[in-house]
Amino acid sequence: MAHALGLDIGSGYSKAVICENGVLHSFAVLPSGGDYKGAARRVTDMALQGANLSFNDIVRTVATGYGSSMVDFADHFATDIACHAAGIHHLFPLVRTVIDVGAQFSKAIRVDEAGRATYFLLNEKCAGGSGKFLQIVARILHITIDDIGPLSLTATKPVEFTTACAVFAESEAVSRIAEGALPADILAGVHKAMASKIVNLVTRVGLMPDCAVTGGGAKDAGLVKAIEAELASPVTVADEPQITAALGAALIGAEQAATGKR
Repeated sequence: MAHALGLDIGSGYSKAVICENGVLHSFAVLPSGGDYKGAARRVTDMALQGANLSFNDIVRTVATGYGSSMVDFADHFATDIACHAAGIHHLFPLVRTVIDVGAQFSKAIRVDEAGRATYFLLNEKCAGGSGKFLQIVARILHITIDDIGPLSLTATKPVEFTTACAVFAESEAVSRIAEGALPADILAGVHKAMASKIVNLVTRVGLMPDCAVTGGGAKDAGLVKAIEAELASPVTVADEPQITAALGAALIGAEQAATGKR
């Protein structure tokens, strides 16, 4: 059996996927915690244990993501853009636009019919459209990240934020709390502000259907709903949207192993 390992070592979370002959066999996700080398080792061990394999069973390891350079056991390194495109194409072959909402950055990616990224943009200079924004607001409201999506969906009077900048929005959120705004309404307003920035990226890339949302932000039902509203179009979300880049890395590794590419 040919098993390939894909690693996506992100600034927030590290993900590992093991593919067997191009089919997802096992995966694991854990917080990176700033120790990217250690996180890569731990998440790999978790995925191997889930597949009942040893590292000797892996024929190819491909790493991607913010901390990928710290993966000293990788055979190959790939861009997260290429990996997201490959992973989403494998799951949803008709998708032509990918929105990745990560902990540090958000990206809009155009994908062709072969699963190759043809154009992309990211919001690297501002956290307003990334998961970092959600982390800031969760801290202010004293709730967990997992609570944000369900709570925001109960909003009745979403707060209108006058800024989409994470720094200024933090102060604005504090002011809204002091004015008596409910947490659900604040979160719905945050989602709307984030969606506006994210969709601006998509517009610049050029929206083509179908559209999929990936990354940790895709696990936030309130944010996904806000993106759909801003796009005026439905989006596709994978069952495990956080692992699509790791899946793409594993698929790239499997293809390299099959073709003998170094």
